[in-house]
Amino acid sequence: MSEGTVSAKAPIRSHRDLIVWQKAMDLVVNVYGATESFPKAEMYGLTSQIRRAVTSIPANIAEGQGRRLSKEFIYFLANSRGSLLELDTHLEVATRLGFLEAPKHAELQGQLDEVGRLLNGLMRSITNSSSQHLTSNN
Repeated sequence: MSEGTVSAKAPIRSHRDLIVWQKAMDLVVNVYGATESFPKAEMYGLTSQIRRAVTSIPANIAEGQGRRLSKEFIYFLANSRGSLLELDTHLEVATRLGFLEAPKHAELQGQLDEVGRLLNGLMRSITNSSSQHLTSNN
């Protein structure tokens, strides 16, 4: 695993040991807090879409890690990255509509970018580990 993806280089026993999952959970909490002030008329619109997208990020990381197969893990990490990009778009919409203040958007964007970097690093690490394993067996 690449640095930054596992807490204190301890063995991965569950998805909870992955820094990317931990950071994604922090993002969930902050996004939920930010959407509290959205107009009530958006509860079943943009608020719901944002919350669904943000919770999907750590949920897909957890599901993928639980599958224990590299190919499946990559698939779920890719789904997680897709939800991250969906969240990015929804937050931009919320900002443009005036529901989310620019400083809060910038804060969430920083977290979003960090989770994205960690996801990409983990995907790269798993892909490299899988291809090294395949070449060492030939």
